[in-house]
Amino acid sequence: MKKIINLKNGDFTTIVSLSAGILGESFCDHQREIGIRRLKEFGLEVKYAPNSLKGIKYISDHPESRADDLIWAINDKETKLILCALGGDDTYRLTPYLLDNIDYKNTIKNTNKIFLGYSDTTINHLIFNKLNVPSFYGVSFLTDLAELDSQMLDYTKNSFANLFKEDKMIYKPSKYWYEERNDFGLKQINVPRIKHTEDHNYLLLQGKSYFYGTLIGGCLESLADLFIDEKKRKINVQYDLFTNKTNFKNKVLLLETCELKLPPNEIELMLQEIAKTGCFDNLEGVIIGKPQNEKYFEEYKNLFSTFFSKYKNLSVVYNINIGHAYPKMILQLLGKIEIDVNNQEIISHKA
Repeated sequence: MKKIINLKNGDFTTIVSLSAGILGESFCDHQREIGIRRLKEFGLEVKYAPNSLKGIKYISDHPESRADDLIWAINDKETKLILCALGGDDTYRLTPYLLDNIDYKNTIKNTNKIFLGYSDTTINHLIFNKLNVPSFYGVSFLTDLAELDSQMLDYTKNSFANLFKEDKMIYKPSKYWYEERNDFGLKQINVPRIKHTEDHNYLLLQGKSYFYGTLIGGCLESLADLFIDEKKRKINVQYDLFTNKTNFKNKVLLLETCELKLPPNEIELMLQEIAKTGCFDNLEGVIIGKPQNEKYFEEYKNLFSTFFSKYKNLSVVYNINIGHAYPKMILQLLGKIEIDVNNQEIISHKA
């Protein structure tokens, strides 16, 4: 495993559209402008991958071009950070283009660049991690760097700044959480998100108050779809992205729920599918993200408490600032993570 680089002033970021293709649509012009400005405020230069701005239809119709863009960014000598524009629901279609092509597969294996995204990007992370390459889960270009308020959310901004630091990223619970926007249009520029005081912090649902392991996982719905959706299931079985053959020993699993805010009974069915891998019998622990807008907060808490209670050796912590909730931390997948509930601290070590 190669040690992933840290960012420095003057480095290039390449933005890729590996899932949905809205980055190239005219209704995103103002968000692109804001996001580029924010990256430059961090001292970074910016490129777009060759196909990333071709719009929704082209990106949807050409998964091979999305795969080409990822490899282009890895091979580009100036690029140090590969930043996903947004999530979506079909990046699984890139898997054959990346793993059946020996040159592409070896290109990923040998990279030490930062790959960053969340949501549907979970599947891209599984590909990287299958090849023993660490990656970073937490933010994307349009949702976080291009925040429409006058500034990025402070907590998220500080999380992104961790990519410039050596060795480890240390997080306490955010003092505030923010609602998702219902409108991303021009009229929302400089309009703050609705803000709430954090009342819960990191919640230990069961197990040890301190535990550690190697972090894996991502978006709960994206992982569950690998078992529920027939096309995604076939890809998962063929390429062993997240199956009963996965080594879950000494691992900590990240699960965070998406913007769909699914009712608890659907989340329970998804957990049952994920459980078929045997992961919950072997993991050190599970960390669960804050639900977006705190929708179903107590219902999810009760569900997770009940569901995981049968796994007596599993430590479970709920209400992490990551993924689809705002603000969010960045964690390194395949890096060591320490969870210390008594001190309300999460430490993500860079591999």
